[in-house]
Amino acid sequence: MRLLTYEHERSIQPGVLVGERVVSLAALGERARSVRALLAGSDPDALAALGERARASSDGVALADARLLAPVPGPEKIVCIGLNYRDHAEETGQEIPQAPMWFAKFANSLVGSGAEVVLPAAHAEYVDYEAEMALVIGTQARNVSEADALSHVAGAMPLNDVSARDLQWQNQLWTSGKAIDTFAPCGPALVTLDEAGDLESLGLSTRINGETVQSGTTSNLIFGPAELVAWLSRTITLVPGDIIATGTPAGVGAVQGRFLRDGDVVEVEVEGLGTVSNPVRAE
Repeated sequence: MRLLTYEHERSIQPGVLVGERVVSLAALGERARSVRALLAGSDPDALAALGERARASSDGVALADARLLAPVPGPEKIVCIGLNYRDHAEETGQEIPQAPMWFAKFANSLVGSGAEVVLPAAHAEYVDYEAEMALVIGTQARNVSEADALSHVAGAMPLNDVSARDLQWQNQLWTSGKAIDTFAPCGPALVTLDEAGDLESLGLSTRINGETVQSGTTSNLIFGPAELVAWLSRTITLVPGDIIATGTPAGVGAVQGRFLRDGDVVEVEVEGLGTVSNPVRAE
């Protein structure tokens, strides 16, 4: 099932994407008023049943008539993993991490597919892209084992970890260059695990104005999805709706000397999960 949050006729609501049609949760008899609330109140069987009802429903609006927002617009936490692909660590000349390296983004960074990525006027010259697969937590996880970790994951989605490299390079605390307004486009939908495929063998790529500038596969993750969830849960209680961006492969703009500019269209695609596409605008 593909869960999303969308606006139609000035109403923002959660729904299910069925082909090129969006069916609201309300039309399916579901009382949850957000994707996060749905995850908190549902188990995998209930979500599967909801998906079946959505596919059988004749309700809905055309996807083209809906404005997409981030699938989970109000998570409690956004945890991003740095240097989690061996080839990316090598291209930046940094050592392979011995433990996951993480930093935070916040809800102000989240936007949906189609929304603008805004280059901040004070830091517009070195804004970079990063194709990532993001996990979304479905049930609370605290001190979970690696073997049990994915049972706490609702699904996955594409995420672009947009980064202002000049701010990031000013100090070792990366958040200042990462947690910027509009700097976490994601979606178009949260794809539940039963439809997401093998999270450790998905291709991911970035295109700028149609040209592929980054390409990799999640099989090259240093710390895989289950390991990340288990490791984080040792010290952080993960709750429904929390987002974990799992890292980016080689090919980032900082290495190539290519940064995002006003008028660009940047697309991040993860195999089987969809493409988040965003125009870039100077502030």
